[in-house]
Amino acid sequence: MTATPTTVLTARALLLDMDGTLVNSDAVVERCWRRWSERHGLDFDEVIKVVHGRQGYASMAVLLPERPMAENYAENREMLAQETADVEGVVPIGGAPAFMASLAALPHALVTSADTALAKARMGAAGLDMPLVQVTAESVGASKPDPEGFLKGAAELGVDPADCLVFEDSEAGIAAGRAAGMRVVGVGPRAAAFGPDVHVLDLRQIAVEAAGDGSGELRVRVHGA
Repeated sequence: MTATPTTVLTARALLLDMDGTLVNSDAVVERCWRRWSERHGLDFDEVIKVVHGRQGYASMAVLLPERPMAENYAENREMLAQETADVEGVVPIGGAPAFMASLAALPHALVTSADTALAKARMGAAGLDMPLVQVTAESVGASKPDPEGFLKGAAELGVDPADCLVFEDSEAGIAAGRAAGMRVVGVGPRAAAFGPDVHVLDLRQIAVEAAGDGSGELRVRVHGA
């Protein structure tokens, strides 16, 4: 559903995707995957529907199902290097700087399909600080939509999965949050189609604060568009 006029959610920790949720990196993603599509003779419009939210090797496995996984891993390493070197057009999602500043003393983690180098490059280009707790591509054995990353984030924060609130933009990411037993705030235009618990256009609609009663509870106010 879309938030109307104000929805209040409670949680004990927030788990944050990066691309499309905190950082708008669509320009880079589209440049790199368009070149990849042309190299493999695939329709870019179909390719881009698959790649958001997944690690590159997992996207390649969906798009080239007959290809050995070893080739996907090798080409994914090349893709990561290209994406890390290209930060042209990488900007924060609306409201992301204030949103991240509000979380500085609150339990939260980054849970991204990017590796650490790519995450640092994009967060830095967008002027956002990296959270202290990070679950990146190197941290997991399975890509979203597998819930491993979100479950690992909850474990590292010492919070039950049911008490976590996920912020995501992609079909794979929203499915991963659901599979982890978590509620999901969908961020941005892509997210609305994939059934998040609440949908916002960007992070300007979100305000987070500690309950202030010693319970450790967070109150997430979601203001309607």
